[in-house]
Amino acid sequence: MQTGPGQWSDGTAWPADEPGLVRLPDGRQIRGASLKRSRALSAPDFGVYLLGRDPQYSDREYRWVQWRDFSTPTSTESAVAALREAYRRASFQRVEVSCHGGVGRTGTALAVLAVLGGVSPADAVTWVRENFHPKAVETFGQRRWLKRLLPVLAR
Repeated sequence: MQTGPGQWSDGTAWPADEPGLVRLPDGRQIRGASLKRSRALSAPDFGVYLLGRDPQYSDREYRWVQWRDFSTPTSTESAVAALREAYRRASFQRVEVSCHGGVGRTGTALAVLAVLGGVSPADAVTWVRENFHPKAVETFGQRRWLKRLLPVLAR
Protein backbone atom coordinates (compact mmCIF):
# COMPACT_ATOMS: atom_id res chain seq x y z
CA MET A 1 0.00 0.00 0.00
CA GLN A 2 1.33 3.42 -0.93
CA THR A 3 1.47 5.94 1.91
CA GLY A 4 2.72 8.91 -0.14
CA PRO A 5 4.31 9.52 -3.54
CA GLY A 6 6.83 6.71 -4.00
CA GLN A 7 6.48 5.42 -0.42
CA TRP A 8 4.93 2.02 0.35
CA SER A 9 4.05 0.87 3.83
CA ASP A 10 5.63 -2.54 3.26
CA GLY A 11 9.07 -1.07 2.48
CA THR A 12 9.14 -2.06 -1.20
CA ALA A 13 9.77 1.45 -2.57
CA TRP A 14 13.00 2.12 -4.42
CA PRO A 15 15.79 3.51 -2.20
CA ALA A 16 16.25 7.27 -2.73
CA ASP A 17 19.80 6.70 -4.03
CA GLU A 18 18.82 3.96 -6.52
CA PRO A 19 20.84 4.44 -9.75
CA GLY A 20 18.66 5.56 -12.66
CA LEU A 21 15.67 6.39 -10.45
CA VAL A 22 13.33 8.96 -12.00
CA ARG A 23 10.59 10.66 -10.01
CA LEU A 24 7.69 11.71 -12.21
CA PRO A 25 5.88 14.99 -11.41
CA ASP A 26 3.02 13.03 -9.81
CA GLY A 27 5.45 11.30 -7.41
CA ARG A 28 5.66 7.87 -9.04
CA GLN A 29 9.17 6.47 -9.26
CA ILE A 30 10.52 4.39 -12.12
CA ARG A 31 14.05 3.12 -12.59
CA GLY A 32 15.54 3.58 -16.05
CA ALA A 33 18.35 1.11 -16.56
CA SER A 34 20.79 -0.54 -18.89
CA LEU A 35 20.47 -4.33 -19.02
CA LYS A 36 24.26 -4.42 -18.91
CA ARG A 37 24.23 -2.81 -15.47
CA SER A 38 20.82 -3.62 -14.01
CA ARG A 39 21.78 -7.21 -13.19
CA ALA A 40 23.96 -5.82 -10.39
CA LEU A 41 21.04 -3.78 -9.00
CA SER A 42 18.09 -4.96 -6.94
CA ALA A 43 15.41 -6.72 -8.97
CA PRO A 44 12.25 -4.78 -9.77
CA ASP A 45 8.78 -6.13 -9.08
CA PHE A 46 7.83 -5.39 -12.69
CA GLY A 47 9.86 -4.48 -15.76
CA VAL A 48 9.33 -3.28 -19.29
CA TYR A 49 12.13 -4.46 -21.57
CA LEU A 50 12.65 -2.71 -24.88
CA LEU A 51 14.65 -5.23 -26.89
CA GLY A 52 14.89 -7.09 -30.16
CA ARG A 53 14.38 -10.40 -28.31
CA ASP A 54 12.36 -11.48 -25.28
CA PRO A 55 14.73 -11.49 -22.26
CA GLN A 56 12.81 -14.44 -20.71
CA TYR A 57 13.14 -13.42 -17.06
CA SER A 58 11.87 -15.95 -14.55
CA ASP A 59 12.45 -13.88 -11.39
CA ARG A 60 9.93 -11.06 -12.08
CA GLU A 61 6.82 -10.06 -13.93
CA TYR A 62 7.60 -8.16 -17.11
CA ARG A 63 6.41 -7.02 -20.51
CA TRP A 64 8.64 -7.31 -23.53
CA VAL A 65 8.31 -4.64 -26.20
CA GLN A 66 9.95 -5.58 -29.49
CA TRP A 67 12.14 -2.57 -30.17
CA ARG A 68 15.45 -2.71 -32.03
CA ASP A 69 18.36 -0.51 -30.97
CA PHE A 70 18.32 3.07 -32.36
CA SER A 71 14.77 2.54 -33.63
CA THR A 72 11.16 2.79 -32.52
CA PRO A 73 8.90 -0.02 -31.29
CA THR A 74 7.66 -2.55 -33.80
CA SER A 75 4.14 -1.89 -32.46
CA THR A 76 3.19 1.47 -30.99
CA GLU A 77 0.05 -0.10 -29.53
CA SER A 78 2.06 -2.79 -27.69
CA ALA A 79 4.59 -0.23 -26.43
CA VAL A 80 1.91 2.12 -25.12
CA ALA A 81 0.05 -0.74 -23.41
CA ALA A 82 3.23 -1.91 -21.67
CA LEU A 83 4.16 1.62 -20.59
CA ARG A 84 0.64 2.33 -19.31
CA GLU A 85 0.89 -0.87 -17.25
CA ALA A 86 4.29 0.21 -15.92
CA TYR A 87 2.90 3.62 -15.01
CA ARG A 88 -0.07 2.07 -13.19
CA ARG A 89 2.11 -0.41 -11.31
CA ALA A 90 4.60 2.30 -10.30
CA SER A 91 2.00 3.52 -7.80
CA PHE A 92 2.46 0.34 -5.76
CA GLN A 93 5.49 -1.61 -7.10
CA ARG A 94 9.13 -1.09 -8.00
CA VAL A 95 9.10 -0.69 -11.78
CA GLU A 96 12.05 -0.75 -14.17
CA VAL A 97 12.20 0.28 -17.83
CA SER A 98 15.28 -0.97 -19.61
CA CYS A 99 17.01 -1.55 -22.93
CA HIS A 100 20.49 -2.81 -23.67
CA GLY A 101 22.32 0.52 -23.34
CA GLY A 102 19.82 2.29 -21.10
CA VAL A 103 19.74 5.62 -22.96
CA GLY A 104 17.86 5.83 -26.29
CA ARG A 105 14.97 3.38 -26.05
CA THR A 106 14.80 3.70 -22.27
CA GLY A 107 14.82 7.51 -22.47
CA THR A 108 12.15 7.43 -25.17
CA ALA A 109 9.94 5.23 -22.98
CA LEU A 110 10.58 7.48 -19.97
CA ALA A 111 9.39 10.46 -22.04
CA VAL A 112 6.09 8.62 -22.57
CA LEU A 113 5.87 7.89 -18.83
CA ALA A 114 6.69 11.53 -18.03
CA VAL A 115 3.68 12.66 -20.07
CA LEU A 116 1.48 10.12 -18.29
CA GLY A 117 2.87 11.58 -15.03
CA GLY A 118 2.08 15.20 -15.87
CA VAL A 119 4.84 16.60 -18.12
CA SER A 120 3.54 18.44 -21.18
CA PRO A 121 4.21 16.68 -24.50
CA ALA A 122 6.23 19.67 -25.73
CA ASP A 123 8.56 19.41 -22.71
CA ALA A 124 8.91 15.62 -22.43
CA VAL A 125 12.25 15.14 -24.24
CA THR A 126 13.87 18.04 -22.39
CA TRP A 127 12.43 16.79 -19.10
CA VAL A 128 13.79 13.25 -19.54
CA ARG A 129 17.21 14.61 -20.56
CA GLU A 130 17.33 16.76 -17.43
CA ASN A 131 15.96 14.11 -15.07
CA PHE A 132 17.40 10.88 -16.48
CA HIS A 133 20.21 11.15 -19.03
CA PRO A 134 21.43 14.08 -21.17
CA LYS A 135 21.49 11.90 -24.32
CA ALA A 136 18.09 10.23 -23.78
CA VAL A 137 15.97 9.89 -26.93
CA GLU A 138 18.96 9.36 -29.19
CA THR A 139 17.63 9.40 -32.74
CA PHE A 140 15.56 11.58 -35.02
CA GLY A 141 13.17 8.63 -35.49
CA GLN A 142 12.62 8.36 -31.72
CA ARG A 143 11.94 12.11 -31.46
CA ARG A 144 9.55 11.95 -34.44
CA TRP A 145 7.71 8.97 -32.87
CA LEU A 146 7.29 10.91 -29.63
CA LYS A 147 6.16 14.05 -31.47
CA ARG A 148 3.29 12.07 -33.03
CA LEU A 149 2.44 9.99 -29.96
CA LEU A 150 2.66 12.31 -26.97
CA PRO A 151 -0.09 14.77 -27.88
CA VAL A 152 -2.46 11.80 -28.30
CA LEU A 153 -1.50 10.44 -24.86
CA ALA A 154 -1.99 13.79 -23.17
CA ARG A 155 -5.66 14.05 -24.22
